[in-house]
Amino acid sequence: MSEHFEEHDFNTDSLDTNLWKRIFGLIGQQKKHLIVLFSMMLLIASADLGFPLLNKWAIDTYILGSASTSNLWGFSLIYFGLIIAQAISVYYFIKIAGRIEMDFAYEVRKKAFNKLQELSFTYYDKTPLGWIMARMTSDVGRLAEIVSWSLIDLFWGSALVVGLAVVMLIMNWKLALLVLVTLPVLAFMSVKFQRKILEMYRQTRKINSKITGAFSEGITGAKTTKTLVLEDHQTSEFKELTHSMRSESIKAAVLSAMFMPLVMGLGAISSSLLLWRGGQAVLLGTLEFGTLVLFTQYAGQFFEPLRQMARLLAEFQMAQASAERVLSLMDAPIDMVDDPEVIQRYGSILQPNKEQYEPIVGDVEFEDVSFHYKPEEPILTHFNLTVKAGQTVALVGETGSGKSTIVNLICRFYEPQSGRIKIDGIDMRKRSLGWLHSHLGYVLQTPHLFSGPVMENIRYGKLEASDEEVIQAAQLVSAHSFIEKLEQGYQTDVGEGGNKLSTGQKQLVSFARAVLANPSLFILDEATSSIDTETEQLIQHAIETLMNGRTSFIIAHRLSTIVKADRILVIKKGIIVEDGTHTALMEQKGYYYRLYTHQFNQQKQDALWGISQGVFDED
Repeated sequence: MSEHFEEHDFNTDSLDTNLWKRIFGLIGQQKKHLIVLFSMMLLIASADLGFPLLNKWAIDTYILGSASTSNLWGFSLIYFGLIIAQAISVYYFIKIAGRIEMDFAYEVRKKAFNKLQELSFTYYDKTPLGWIMARMTSDVGRLAEIVSWSLIDLFWGSALVVGLAVVMLIMNWKLALLVLVTLPVLAFMSVKFQRKILEMYRQTRKINSKITGAFSEGITGAKTTKTLVLEDHQTSEFKELTHSMRSESIKAAVLSAMFMPLVMGLGAISSSLLLWRGGQAVLLGTLEFGTLVLFTQYAGQFFEPLRQMARLLAEFQMAQASAERVLSLMDAPIDMVDDPEVIQRYGSILQPNKEQYEPIVGDVEFEDVSFHYKPEEPILTHFNLTVKAGQTVALVGETGSGKSTIVNLICRFYEPQSGRIKIDGIDMRKRSLGWLHSHLGYVLQTPHLFSGPVMENIRYGKLEASDEEVIQAAQLVSAHSFIEKLEQGYQTDVGEGGNKLSTGQKQLVSFARAVLANPSLFILDEATSSIDTETEQLIQHAIETLMNGRTSFIIAHRLSTIVKADRILVIKKGIIVEDGTHTALMEQKGYYYRLYTHQFNQQKQDALWGISQGVFDED
């Protein structure tokens, strides 16, 4: 995980009402289910109020009164009916609340995932994978649980507490005050505890992000860890993270646990006062015994939802820490956004209007372009370049000279700080991102394959392509022969990230994918550097055929692959220092000449060494 990543600081000391309004706005899309759910909770709360009232009536009427027990069947029928009504309400409550939890998590993850599709490279450059994964998994899951179950419990508790308070005040306001007097004390304690609980849960969420990142890096970098013998170091760092998580989680749990006994203690004090004053009134004959029983039951019921609400308050504190981070992902600024007029015509990335997409001829022009990743480290300054349609342009230079930056700007993965980049004479910002990317064929130095069959990985270049078109693309880049030799041919699963294929095979699949897209602009970012010489020769002719008539940019590692390029640009610190064909640059005997000669001689030495090794092996 990136050591330079700074997680957002959230400093709200209490529940953030604006934040929760947004969260409830997301769950508000299920209004129909919520209305039914709240109705069920009102029925449950009404039943909780009704049982003690029926008990009071039974005590005063049948036990202490003179009413005949022959009418007891009617009372029993009412009591049993109330039990059935409450049971049905609980059933539908559990069923609907579970559905709301799943639907809410689905909607939030869908919105967050869509946002991730819209975010530019700059976001992924500075945000660790573990941070994103923690938001999409544990934080969303915790939030969904809170807003479904805990929110409904909070509604039930509030309804029950209000109902109990109203009935007790109507029955005997003096005894009711003995119960209600504890509320100000409870409110004061809640404010004190909630700030500390929120602070602790925020800390645990931060550590959880680091642990998720460590998991991710530990899995993806397992081979590197083993080859460098870093197992002990990695384990030590992970133990330190998990120990911190354990320590902070225990502190938060202990503080939350302390809150509950305090609430229970207040309930016990209130019940003692009630029994003391109510018992005296019963002995003096000023209060019916059934009413005292009613109040003792109500007092127990009154503090039960308060205990639940106190627990929910702690959970909401914990959920707010998750909600803040989920919303920070959903609110992440998008660096590259098409103008409203462009979106109106061409649509957005997620909802493109492909009928309006114009074809690309292939003229590319940099006009006084300046760009930097960090203001103090400029990459391009007042850079100018004109490439005619159909030209193959190779970019050569040292690491960090700006080669990849140039092609990334052509692909509009980043926006220049000043200047313009034109496609066919039109500022690319006058067209949509989707329009440009639909005309691109991009082959990376380290290609990424998705889990699934080889056939589908190639088809990502053109989703509507037939199996025959996929096979034809594979044949064009000489991938067909090795694919047919796989266990299940084109239906062979490539594994996560393509780990079941060799580096060269993954590269060939990536080439086939780009070929299938039939792009107007073709980008090869050191795409043959990971392929052995034999495989390189197999696809070299196919690449030349593919680039015929298309504007192509090649970032070259092996200079032997670009000798037929129309133009070779030598880049130094963002400046074109040499520009020409291979023959012209060799005649200049400048930087390109020295670089090519050195690489050529090195290849000759390697070849001679290989021959000698073969001779010695035979002897």
